[in-house]
Amino acid sequence: MTGADVVGRERLPLTGPAIVAANHNSHVDTLLLLSVFPPKAMSRVRPVAAADYFLTNPVMSWFATRLVGIAPVSRSVARGEDVLAPAKAALDAGEILVIFPEGTRGSPDEMAPLKAGIARLAEAYPQAPVTPVWIQGAGRVLPKGAVVPVPMNCCVLVGEPLAWTGDRASFMAELRARLEALKDQAPPLKWS
Repeated sequence: MTGADVVGRERLPLTGPAIVAANHNSHVDTLLLLSVFPPKAMSRVRPVAAADYFLTNPVMSWFATRLVGIAPVSRSVARGEDVLAPAKAALDAGEILVIFPEGTRGSPDEMAPLKAGIARLAEAYPQAPVTPVWIQGAGRVLPKGAVVPVPMNCCVLVGEPLAWTGDRASFMAELRARLEALKDQAPPLKWS
């Protein structure tokens, strides 16, 4: 129903620990990202997803954990509890973590402010490259709140990996700049 042109696929990490940081406009984002990895890497790719959304009913929970293989993070944790523990466990296991640093789905083809969790992960795992990815069009295929997808071709642009800079603020600024640069390279959207 939806196709995707991929630019820079060769920059995707094939082994971990590694982090892929993408913009987030739709539930289609995760499926598109999973589809651009080569089959030999798929068993190591773990998308980070909100436990309070994806683990609320048995069918969605089964799909999210068994088929997609999410690393479920809670958006509300007890004081002193590490919200990033499931993501860190995936990186400890040498997996490729897919994270949406905006924290939630935003407006189609726009980027909301980035949350600092990505910087905390990069600081804790400085050996893990952080690969920026811009997904163009998924927010129009299945916007937030929609149930039926619209057939439209998407584009996935993969940037050069970013290393931990030693400073959270500069790391966040560099990641945002790289995501914005990828957005500027995205071609106009086409109907499938």
